Amino acid sequence: MTSATIESIEAILVDLPTLRPHKLAMHTISQQTLVIIRLRCSDGVEGLGESTTVGGLSYAYESPESIKANIDTHLAPALVGMDADNVNAAMQCLDRVAKGNTFAKSGLETALLDALGKRRGLAVSELLGGRMRDSVEVGWVLASGDTAKDIAEAENRLDQRRHRIFKVKIGANPLEQDLKHVVAIKRALGDRASVRVDVNQYWDESQAIRGCQVLGDNGIDLIEQPLSRINRPGQVRLNQRSPTPIMADESIESVEDAFSLAADGAASVFALKIAKNGGPRAVLRTAQIAEAAGISLYGATMLEGTIGTLASAHAFLTLKKLLWGTELFGPLLLTEEIVTEPPVYRDFELHVPNTPGLGLSLDEDRLARFRRP
Repeated sequence: MTSATIESIEAILVDLPTLRPHKLAMHTISQQTLVIIRLRCSDGVEGLGESTTVGGLSYAYESPESIKANIDTHLAPALVGMDADNVNAAMQCLDRVAKGNTFAKSGLETALLDALGKRRGLAVSELLGGRMRDSVEVGWVLASGDTAKDIAEAENRLDQRRHRIFKVKIGANPLEQDLKHVVAIKRALGDRASVRVDVNQYWDESQAIRGCQVLGDNGIDLIEQPLSRINRPGQVRLNQRSPTPIMADESIESVEDAFSLAADGAASVFALKIAKNGGPRAVLRTAQIAEAAGISLYGATMLEGTIGTLASAHAFLTLKKLLWGTELFGPLLLTEEIVTEPPVYRDFELHVPNTPGLGLSLDEDRLARFRRP
């Protein structure tokens, strides 16, 4: 049987409104920009992918605009004409053409896998080795910055049986103010929920020593990236003395970073993000490094829409153990949808279809409405 070839790749900027302002230490999101990728093959099969970043260049080295420009100018032309079934060859070609650009490469790898799954009649999770479960638990991020609003939001999510894991975004305010905010939320929720924090690199080591101690004493379960990603010695020292587990997020910008962090003992939990590793297959290589080093795993997000969220979920379904759950809530933060099959969230979990590819198709009318001119 003759293999299909890649005929064309289109990168589309889509601007979608959010449910509420999402306040991070470095940026506040009031709308989310998705880069939707349509990869068309010679046999008529279309693969969908998504490349999305939180806060653009304030968070990482790629923005939606740069992702689209680099796909259009450099990455897509390199792939056109290649065997659409050979994901290995395609991704190695991209690595030769461009250094880094993991967000763009992740969306392209997702589109290749989606197309291959549709062609073979297999879900992406089966292409990645086979699912160990059909759903993943999903946490919610409390990021209004207002204690009373965050508590009310958490209570509402618990009542709906939507979330029982809550991550609080801190770091933008003075240390004592942030600590008071988080402790108040934990006291209000008690044992009904797991409360974690994400500092997004905004503490120095002296603040982190105090912060980790106070948070640990008050029942906070996990502290994400308290120190700058470039302060590796500080991360190692903090991981050794913190009473609460430390999770690496921004520190992992590649599979090689994961190996180095594991070797140094800089974190006891890894946040897995397909966008920062270069795709669903790449993030599983980071997971294998963590598992070999005895490091726990957490399925993280870049606040992707449904396409990127399900790409992550298909990868996370294949993991032997996902001790800390996931935060694949991106579609729930958006007030609009561009696919015909919205994701199913029920009983604290995201349920992932076992249908060919990602199990998604675009709503052409809504895509046209929200795409950037």
